[in-house]
Amino acid sequence: MLPCPFELMKLPMKVAAAAIGTPSLFPCCNFVHLPASTSLSLSPRLPASIFSPLLIPISGRKKLFLRAENLDCESVEQMDLKKEFPELKKDLYPSIEPYCTGFLKVSDLHTIYWEQSGNPNGRPVVFFHGGPGGGTSPNNRRFFDPVFYRIILFDQRGAGKSKPHACLEENTTWDLVGDIEKLREHLKIPEWQVFGGSWGSTLALAYSISHPEKVTGIILRGIFLLRKKEIDWFYEGGAAAIYPDVWEPFRDLIPEEERKCFVKAYHKRLNSDTLETQYAAARAWTKWEMMTSHLLPNEENIKRGDDDDFSLAFARIENHYFINKGFFSSDSFLLDNVEKIKHIKTIIVQGRYDVCCPMMSAWDLHKAWPEAEFIVVPGAGHSANEPGIAAELVAANEKLKNVLEGVS
Repeated sequence: MLPCPFELMKLPMKVAAAAIGTPSLFPCCNFVHLPASTSLSLSPRLPASIFSPLLIPISGRKKLFLRAENLDCESVEQMDLKKEFPELKKDLYPSIEPYCTGFLKVSDLHTIYWEQSGNPNGRPVVFFHGGPGGGTSPNNRRFFDPVFYRIILFDQRGAGKSKPHACLEENTTWDLVGDIEKLREHLKIPEWQVFGGSWGSTLALAYSISHPEKVTGIILRGIFLLRKKEIDWFYEGGAAAIYPDVWEPFRDLIPEEERKCFVKAYHKRLNSDTLETQYAAARAWTKWEMMTSHLLPNEENIKRGDDDDFSLAFARIENHYFINKGFFSSDSFLLDNVEKIKHIKTIIVQGRYDVCCPMMSAWDLHKAWPEAEFIVVPGAGHSANEPGIAAELVAANEKLKNVLEGVS
């Protein structure tokens, strides 16, 4: 004999469903409705049955509605859903200042800048900036709950406040991986969550593959695997099909006879003996990326290309890494080694219309790593500062926070 409907309403959703032999009990309407999402999430962790709209066979329907008319519908089933899948914060956290900053000498030549903000006793998370050569900015702290997280930012070799500025010597992916370990040990952190976008996603993957035992979780954005086809797409004319007006100034800096390989042509100028030649090439290289990194033009971002100090580090170091194929042993190094980190809780966020790091790379990573949650933001390009991307990055950190807190 079935229990009465109001006894069932006191039970958790799954228990009540089992009691009446149907996946759902929701007396105020015929279907289970979940809130619509602004992004597509392909996650292997949620049972498909939860998302199936099913009719609810309840006898004595009129009588039940008369007795239940004053109930808040959400108080019955949606409350259970919220307990199992808590609503995630998606707004950036307020701006904060570091509580501690410093410089770490990582080699005879290089010294890197680092900072900590948030909760000194919180869960450690380390932020890997893009470029390479881009450096960190205060806004990077806002993706993380400052009450829960101990937030570590650092400028990679030659970038931001690190010294010497724009230096290419002793500057490889594996030097950076070594620096990250030195910083972790310096700060006396046993293990930490890693967070990286664009080139930061490349470095996050390389670091995690090298030190999986030190990584508690991974969040990646705007996937860049540093393969030849990705470099060719953005620097050898592929993206020019979408931004021909922006491409022409980048192209026209190089004489026609050198246009068979723009990466090599710019490498020559970025390493010229004449500083003004370096600056001219750096401005053109940086503006090309800044003008294509947002789905809609962002003037503040574009102006960064006029800053010779920023542009020189950004363009020289990026070009240095690209011409050296990321210092990886093979074109598919990261995909070939993803098996080493499949056990780590990971969330991938990708803008559908990312021109700098097109979705083909994120899709290839998703296929190689189906265990990771894959979120596609439909109305976004490349930048972490676009509203849709930023919202999903905050939510991703909230998901990992909930896992650590045992909420879900």
